[in-house]
Amino acid sequence: MNFEKGEILYLDKPLHWTSFDLVNKIRYTICKHLQIKKLKVGHAGTLDPLATGVMIVCTGRATKLIGELQAQTKEYIATLRLGATTPSFDLETEIDARYPNSHITRETTESVLQNFTGAIEQIPPAYSACKVNGDHAYKLARRGEEVHLKPKKLIIDKIELLTFSPDELKLRIVCSKGTYIRALARDVGLALNSGAHLTALVRTMVGEVRLEQCLNIDTFGAMLRSESLSSNQGSYL
Repeated sequence: MNFEKGEILYLDKPLHWTSFDLVNKIRYTICKHLQIKKLKVGHAGTLDPLATGVMIVCTGRATKLIGELQAQTKEYIATLRLGATTPSFDLETEIDARYPNSHITRETTESVLQNFTGAIEQIPPAYSACKVNGDHAYKLARRGEEVHLKPKKLIIDKIELLTFSPDELKLRIVCSKGTYIRALARDVGLALNSGAHLTALVRTMVGEVRLEQCLNIDTFGAMLRSESLSSNQGSYL
């Protein structure tokens, strides 16, 4: 593989790592292996620290493809807790309110979920990388400042209810670039006359690349040294 000319790597982002943590680790590992000081590396689509799954990392000239790769359809498996909300809409922050949820049924849930398919508008979470007057929204939110974000248009191709209880939902979501699954959790909770937040999120596919094709960061260095990187990984030469 020629990382300086350009490679496309498909990786499984670890839990609690930021997207930049993964990019920095890949850059460090490759530079150390090649004994070089600099290498252009970027990722095609952010994942929250509390999410895992498919992340596409590009090196060298392949970074020119990031915009194209980011635009691909994505698939997620999301777990929502019903009856409670958090300011970040996930487990980054503590529960701030509780709501009745015993009235929620599978039938009602399936009906509500269909209202979120197709072209919709979604207000991003305050705890997000969206810019507000030049500053990231999450920085303002963490300082306790009020954040107002405008709705964004996006497409949700499919929402499938995988498991149901009045306390928890597991969903399979196929959607466009720019979809915040945490915001979807918030909106689903509201539509069910309750509250909800995300407790787990796995990105299982980007474009045609599935999670089972991805490299584990723990084995990337060893595979690099042995030059046994999977042929499922992409090249840009």
